[in-house]
Amino acid sequence: MKNKLIIIIGAYGSGKSEYAINLAKEYNQKGEDVILIDLDVVNPYFRSRDVREQFQKEGIEVIAPEGENKYADLPMISPRIMGAISKHNKTVILDVGGDPAGCRTLARFIQNIIKRGYEMHLVVNTKRPFTSNEEEIIKMLNMLESASKLKITHLICNTNLMEETTKDIVEIGVKIINNVAKKKDLIFENYLTLENYDKIIPDKILGKKKKVLKYYLSKPWEMPFIKGI
Repeated sequence: MKNKLIIIIGAYGSGKSEYAINLAKEYNQKGEDVILIDLDVVNPYFRSRDVREQFQKEGIEVIAPEGENKYADLPMISPRIMGAISKHNKTVILDVGGDPAGCRTLARFIQNIIKRGYEMHLVVNTKRPFTSNEEEIIKMLNMLESASKLKITHLICNTNLMEETTKDIVEIGVKIINNVAKKKDLIFENYLTLENYDKIIPDKILGKKKKVLKYYLSKPWEMPFIKGI
């Protein structure tokens, strides 16, 4: 289906912003008109707003604070976000903060989101705290649904240990998340790997398909110094 509204959430370190950015790029390459909205008020570093200039050159609109407000919260751009969500002729991707406080930013847009229809993708790395097993993932899922007042529809596996990632690590993550998907009756179709580790991860695990992510976001120590942070 074209022109979806897709909300991306995930705990700190899950890789949800990389996934949101790559998803925007994927739909753009399919010929869809894409808007990427940075609603992450939790993490000051790994944010989709950091690809704004590059994506605008490629025809992907990025809505996020600009200039001296680049690393600020988002109330000043709420009307633009509301307008984007209401554009049913565009594919809209929301990159949302990964804890209850971050998910509560969705509250001011919830009527428009429900009216339009949406997918909500929870990105999970089982090698991160608070999402390492089925019980923790379900607890996180329930907490984020309660805070956002919306239902998660898809699970996305991003289990990795960066340069220490192995096939076995990813397979274990896929198995854990597959069990959660069955228990919660959620869609689970894809697991992720960064392009650097593509060759060591199989294309299919338990019938799920691999998505290869390009690495867009800089680590904090790779970023220029920002006054006040």
